[in-house]
Amino acid sequence: MTNNATRSNSNNCKYLIVSEQDEQYGLYVNAVGYQSVKPGDIYPIHEHPKEYFFNVTEGRILHEYQLIYITKGKGIYVDYLKQAHQVCKGKLMLVFPETWHSYHPLLENGWDEYYIGFNGSIIDNIAKCGFISPTNPVLEIGLNEDLVSLYTDALQIARESKVGAQQQLGGIVMHILGKSLAISKNRYFSMDDSGEKIEQAKIIMRESIYQDCNPEEIAIKLNISYSWFRKTFKEYTGYAPAKYLQELRINAAKQMLMETTLSIKEIAFKLRYNASEHFYTLFKKRTGMSPGEYRNLGKKGEIEE
Repeated sequence: MTNNATRSNSNNCKYLIVSEQDEQYGLYVNAVGYQSVKPGDIYPIHEHPKEYFFNVTEGRILHEYQLIYITKGKGIYVDYLKQAHQVCKGKLMLVFPETWHSYHPLLENGWDEYYIGFNGSIIDNIAKCGFISPTNPVLEIGLNEDLVSLYTDALQIARESKVGAQQQLGGIVMHILGKSLAISKNRYFSMDDSGEKIEQAKIIMRESIYQDCNPEEIAIKLNISYSWFRKTFKEYTGYAPAKYLQELRINAAKQMLMETTLSIKEIAFKLRYNASEHFYTLFKKRTGMSPGEYRNLGKKGEIEE
């Protein structure tokens, strides 16, 4: 990558402190994050700790496993045998400890990546038994919103750093890995072009809940007709696109009501509702209670979902 490239990365990551007790559990997470690398951006970005930063030409050796899921763009992964693998949206890259590797998005394309780094005797045994191997470092997964949700949950848990966070994160790692291996093994019959488009739309929606976004714009972005998109999305998910996006925003509102001190008006604004009254009405219709009532019950530990 050239040093005079522009820089506009969207970077959201968390590096964790691991205790001796966490290590004894058998699976612990060192880092989790998401970054959107735009065409022309420098890669990797410089905000990463020294042990993670690398020159893409020289490559690097990490002391951990990583699962890196690409949801947009194109790039290259070079394995320990110096063999190059084409990477694009829907691919999952596996990094192994003490094993040379390099990867980067193409300068003209950029990419969006979700990643999680981890260690432990449990994953060592999985690798030892051949379920994952440096000889097969790139898996064909396709776009899958459930995987994006798992990475997003892991990042949220890592940020909060509550007691037992490492055990929760270990479970998410196993879920990501198990789901990825299953999808990859069954890939040849698991998804047609329609399913790929809908999964891509679901990911765009999940990543756009804090932005001005509507189903018509998503259809244009995916180069498909809105009538086809609306019909197929409903058949695939059981929700109309607008309803699905609304559910994502309501769930985000619930999380902010429980975990932040933002006012109801601030939450409505953050979620791009034109008026707090509109948000209030939708929230009460969906949950059966006002945002204030939901927050108060949550503080009392009376919310069960």
